[in-house]
Amino acid sequence: MKKLSMVQLDVFTDRALTGNALAVCLDGHGLSTEQMQALARETNLSETTFILPGEASVEKESGVRVRIFTVQEELPFAGHPTLGTAFVLHKKTGAPEVRLELNVGTVPVRFEKSDGRPVFGEMTQKNPQFGATHTREAIAQFTNLSPADFDDSVPIQTVSTGMPFTITAVRSLEKLSSLRVDLNRVGEYLAQSGGKFLYFVSRETVDSKARLHARMLFYNGEDPATGSAAGCCASWMVAHGVAASDEQVMIEQGLEMHRPSRIFVRATKQDNQVINVRVGGNCVEVLRGEITLAD
Repeated sequence: MKKLSMVQLDVFTDRALTGNALAVCLDGHGLSTEQMQALARETNLSETTFILPGEASVEKESGVRVRIFTVQEELPFAGHPTLGTAFVLHKKTGAPEVRLELNVGTVPVRFEKSDGRPVFGEMTQKNPQFGATHTREAIAQFTNLSPADFDDSVPIQTVSTGMPFTITAVRSLEKLSSLRVDLNRVGEYLAQSGGKFLYFVSRETVDSKARLHARMLFYNGEDPATGSAAGCCASWMVAHGVAASDEQVMIEQGLEMHRPSRIFVRATKQDNQVINVRVGGNCVEVLRGEITLAD
């Protein structure tokens, strides 16, 4: 029998049983891709990650190898798995920076701790690629919203910092809270323009400290916190004047599913280009366990 040590965390929160849960396999060596995918289905969380420890010289150059799976597929990049997995490694080594080698490339995560406050981690995502814009009418047909319910002061646009999300602004918190989406049809539509998922936001928020309220619905239900989408959203905010260059703002997410999350984002606008996209938050370890597999 093969035994695997796993840690479960809540990410983008400083309180257990909130935020976005993540399972981290501490050593995935010897597991096939099919086994990793099966384990991700077993945990049934938004994502499960597998750390593949390597030689120190290789990790110093490229970072610690990590693979990320949803219940359905392997992802090149995802935000809360990156932050949560780096938090596990930081807790083990105490290193102020943890570099992860993901399918999308190397992503650094920096940690800081101030007296009396929980550790805060912040990843630097890839510089954004701005893709197609979409009409309100095109997106409305996949939802229970009308074109007039969308915020026409900013574009609906696909942006990628490693995973493409289509940032879609809704006028009111009430409309966003009652949102329904035809996931199959919208997935087919987005695929034609290089998109993956919709990330809905509103400038009306529950917490007055938040700049945006967000929701992300996908094939595994609703995501309590989407760090990859938040990086795309930070880029979109700075590009379109919703946030200033290098201004750190908070996105609230997960409230509708009783998993409140706080995602802190910022990006730099330089020579009319958006660069240096940073996404951060806290993590809480909630359990450790062991999975037994037949050889």
